[in-house]
Amino acid sequence: MRRKIPATQALLCFEAAARHESFTRAAQELSLTQSAISRQITTLEELVGMALFRRTRHGVALTNAGTRYAIQVASWLRGLEQDTLDLMSTRGHGGAVQLASVPTFAARWLLPRLPDFHARHANTVVHIETRTRPFLFNDTSFDAAIFACTELQIRHWAGTRCYPLLQEQVVAVCSPALLRGRKALSAAEVALLPLLQQSTRPDSWQSWFSAQGIEAANAFAGPRYEQFSMASSAAACGMGVALVPRLLIEAELARGELVLAHPAPLPGERHYYLVLPENTEAGPAVDLFREWLQAVCTADTA
Repeated sequence: MRRKIPATQALLCFEAAARHESFTRAAQELSLTQSAISRQITTLEELVGMALFRRTRHGVALTNAGTRYAIQVASWLRGLEQDTLDLMSTRGHGGAVQLASVPTFAARWLLPRLPDFHARHANTVVHIETRTRPFLFNDTSFDAAIFACTELQIRHWAGTRCYPLLQEQVVAVCSPALLRGRKALSAAEVALLPLLQQSTRPDSWQSWFSAQGIEAANAFAGPRYEQFSMASSAAACGMGVALVPRLLIEAELARGELVLAHPAPLPGERHYYLVLPENTEAGPAVDLFREWLQAVCTADTA
């Protein structure tokens, strides 16, 4: 029996036209003519037996059915592309792990340790993309994620199972120049300096000052950065004081580019977690990566 599967070229044309809501821009993206895009869409509409686009004064717009179908087609094409790239990257041997990670942890902590994983599992490839906020695994092609969360946050991440990796200790750091030869500042003195803010953790400075018994009117003031790497770089340049997980800046502390502005860490119960989709079998490659990662974290904290 012949399956009702459209030609890949028709789906590529439809996905591009749906994303742009323009046959002209789809043609430009795919290096085709507008009439070629139109023919592919017509063929697809004849196959499914309904209109996917409607004509407007400004071009075309998706019908309700077209909108639903576009979401499904885009997901299928992404999955097909990812499967093809995985096969190419492993050349048919071993496996691949699609990992999402908070950016600075991936760059500062994970990547320097990955050569050990590759030495032990040469046929397994780890692909890394950065994410700064939790997501639904069903909407992505990720096999796993690494995030820093509180226990409450991790419990509220729907459809996941989690493995604690490392406890996070967040410290206030700055350039040595801001200390002016002193070993550290008082909390009140820190409050007088420019505060570098983390956009994904807007309450951090307020929590830190509250723990020190200080009312800081400027706890929410100062430039905001999405990534810890940006905040730590700004601190090293003398722009102010940043609250940064210590495990991400060990190199800067060792080189003296950053120093502790105050010895007290930020009170909190955040851990770095390895997060997996709850109802999906992990697969051999993900299991190898999880076992290796847990062993490395155990050795680091021993």
